Amino acid sequence: MGVEGMAIDAENKAKTSPKLTLLPLIALIFYDVSGGPFGVEGSVRAGGGPLLSLLGFLIFPLIWSIPEALITAELATSFPENGGYVIWISSAFGPFWGFQEGFWKWFSGVVDNALYPVLFLDYLKRSFPIFNQLIARIPALLGITVSLTYLNYRGLHIVGFSAVSLAVFSLCPFVVMSFLSIPRISPKQWLAVDFKKVEWRGYFNCMFWNLNYWDKASTLAGEVENPSKTFPKALFGALILVVSSYLIPLLAGTGALKSPSSEWSDGYFAEVGMLIGGVWLKWWIQAAAAMSNLGLFEAEMSGDAFQLLGMSEMGMLPSIFASRSKYGTPTISILCSATGVIFLSWMSFQEILEFLNFLYAIGMLLEFAAFIKLRIKKPELHRPYKVPLQTLGATLLCLPPAMLLVLVMCLASGQTFLVCSVVILLGFLLYPTLVHAKDRKWAKFVTDEPGLPSSTSLEVNSVLLQPHQEVADEASVSLLSDLSSTKLGQERGEVLVEGVVKDE
Repeated sequence: MGVEGMAIDAENKAKTSPKLTLLPLIALIFYDVSGGPFGVEGSVRAGGGPLLSLLGFLIFPLIWSIPEALITAELATSFPENGGYVIWISSAFGPFWGFQEGFWKWFSGVVDNALYPVLFLDYLKRSFPIFNQLIARIPALLGITVSLTYLNYRGLHIVGFSAVSLAVFSLCPFVVMSFLSIPRISPKQWLAVDFKKVEWRGYFNCMFWNLNYWDKASTLAGEVENPSKTFPKALFGALILVVSSYLIPLLAGTGALKSPSSEWSDGYFAEVGMLIGGVWLKWWIQAAAAMSNLGLFEAEMSGDAFQLLGMSEMGMLPSIFASRSKYGTPTISILCSATGVIFLSWMSFQEILEFLNFLYAIGMLLEFAAFIKLRIKKPELHRPYKVPLQTLGATLLCLPPAMLLVLVMCLASGQTFLVCSVVILLGFLLYPTLVHAKDRKWAKFVTDEPGLPSSTSLEVNSVLLQPHQEVADEASVSLLSDLSSTKLGQERGEVLVEGVVKDE
């Protein structure tokens, strides 16, 4: 298939699969990262009072969220295809490390997503105790997972607009609570801190978890309308929304009430709402929390599923993961992620939190390294959005968040080290297994089609299907090439997208 054929295929796909626009993308990024202030209450408790919590949500975005969002904006617009960070790492360090990045991020995403149906019921059980009983809880968990999985199947644009509605509903009660709290606020209460009660491991894990995953939406880049302009705007809008959704409710709750820090645990904002506004506000916040968890589930599953689709289109996974439904969604990839969610719902919140943070930290260190290496290795790469720093400045930009990542990893427990080591080893073994399966033709891969290279010393030129721009990057990415000696076949078919098609 030639360039013209690929352009036609992409055009047809665009007609049958509506693209994400700015507002739905902001909502999806918001739910990838945050979902509202639910879960930040623990930062007050772990911080020994309001001061460290408030300072954390002011300072951490500067040294962590903003650098990650800037790097994501540059790389997502340079490689506007499904697969996101898998493509970035593959381009910088080769397919082996690209596959490891994809496996770590997908695994951590599925574990993370197993948390949200559980939290949904945890909020409901405060008003409906029946959900404490397994006879009601298990069918409810399965029903929630199946229903939300079906919503993902129906189309990403539906998920995007659902996320917009959920975000509005989830944040409205906190706007009301903040206004009602104004007459009762005593600013000196924001300065309270008891360093003897500070739990540094819990504090840093809480801060990190509530401000990460800015790169998650990059796995949907191929589904975004005009990504070179939409992605930077969406990241900037989501950054403001996330930080505001944390700071404003915390300022209201800690400033208006004299509750000891020990009372600030998950779900405490519902009690704050009752003390400030009454029972009606408590119920509203509980409902908002439940709906927010649904939004978090939808955003996470979309990212996970389209990441598997992107890896399949690159030849890293069997082609069945790239199959799309009539709604343009990756059916098998969605089912695979949903199955993982169902089987992992037994884990506790703290286990999930620390485990996720450790795996995520490893992946982010690799992304920062890829960002710097691509600046050096491929200076000519077409970058519709570029962080306004030269190579040295870009390197310095990565240092503070990298140091934070190392700190979070050092604070992890021995159990987390052990479990993550097993996951990493599994990824190292899975890659050569898939290469062997591809060479033996045990499964069908994208590059197994007639006339295509059978395995993969395949190197693919980067092309972005925008037919009226010049090629800015002719660098190539090897997909599953390291362990194969199979000769190159005729070059045609599916192509990994990195640059732009030449204007004839």
